[in-house]
Amino acid sequence: TIHRGHSSSSKRNPNTAINMSISIPTEQIPPGMKAVHLGSPFLAKTMEELSSFGSKKVFVLANSSSRKFIEGNDDDDTKLVNVLQSKGMLAAPLCSSIGMGGGEDGLLQAADDAYAAGADVIVTVGGGAVQDAGKLIRAWLSTKDDGDDNKATVKGIQAASKNENLPPQIAIPNSFAMAEATHVAGITLNTGTKSGAANKSLMPTVIIYDPALSAGLPDWVRFGTALRGVEHAVGAVTHPKANEDIRTRALHGLSIINANLPKLLADPECPTLQSNIYAGGFIAIRALNTGCYPALGHLIENQYSAKFDVHQGSCSGILCARIMAYHYSESKELQQRISVALGDESTPAPRLVRDLAARLPGVSHEHSTVGVSGDTLTDFMQWMFEGSLARYNTLSPKDFESVEDIRDMMTKPLEDL
Repeated sequence: TIHRGHSSSSKRNPNTAINMSISIPTEQIPPGMKAVHLGSPFLAKTMEELSSFGSKKVFVLANSSSRKFIEGNDDDDTKLVNVLQSKGMLAAPLCSSIGMGGGEDGLLQAADDAYAAGADVIVTVGGGAVQDAGKLIRAWLSTKDDGDDNKATVKGIQAASKNENLPPQIAIPNSFAMAEATHVAGITLNTGTKSGAANKSLMPTVIIYDPALSAGLPDWVRFGTALRGVEHAVGAVTHPKANEDIRTRALHGLSIINANLPKLLADPECPTLQSNIYAGGFIAIRALNTGCYPALGHLIENQYSAKFDVHQGSCSGILCARIMAYHYSESKELQQRISVALGDESTPAPRLVRDLAARLPGVSHEHSTVGVSGDTLTDFMQWMFEGSLARYNTLSPKDFESVEDIRDMMTKPLEDL
């Protein structure tokens, strides 16, 4: 079920022309997901969904920027955490230990806390790291019937993620990262590498997208996660395993993002524009997640993000157009369809993505601006070649044959696209 409501939001420019809100087609809702509520006030909708589950012990996980929207003074009955506490439904104090990228230590502590509290539902408020952590905590909670009181470990959670009957998750995103729309969950290990789990049962049960939660969001989050939607669409369209249905859906999502993202630059708090971009991003990630996840760019940028602690929006700003340019000779026809979706069929798609990313505030475009250069980048490219070459070649329309191929892709001057 897809529901669209009207969200309270911060002040916006009333003179900016906007499109009517766009809905997510029913057929885009993945198996295991009950509903997507787009533009609905999150407090009322969350309590309604918790009631439908019969939930009694709610574990709430949030990132630091979302905390102010859901937790207030003791007598504040307009905040989610306070309401749950007043009703005796809060399983444990609000958890905000999950950092960017879903760090291992924060995840394991949260899993132990939820387990000890006997939580029967997870509510996740914030970005992709929080949404993924919620999926993995649900997996750990599913081991409760085993009768063991072991501490959570990465391997233990990964094993538990194969269980089919997990507690429900209400995912309340504050950006366009879209982790909540997949059955994949990432962890950044203490070694600085990316790991995780994937199983159909990890799909969140309900999504509630309320643009009010994006009020005051930093540019690097708002526009960086919007650019990730472009990344997801590009990856789905050019993936060797994609079929025509996947490509059509990805291009539809991309066209929605492209129609609304430039307007958001002028009116970043507009609830309709944000809901539209969320809808386009949802359609794009569902296309990618249907039989062709991960895409080449998605994988490389996840590795880059984990290694150098760079937000994935800037990873896309630095790498998306460069990766497209690398395999353009083998994916030209598909990339021409991307150009059409981006509104300019006469310009090569890598150049259009480059130019779109260049307009987005807070998004980096060069390795040097995120502190990655020289020997550091050279060592990373060698690591890519030695550890991931075979996998890259299953995901890329054009094979990599040497570390020089990787270097040419990663360091190609943007002005040459």
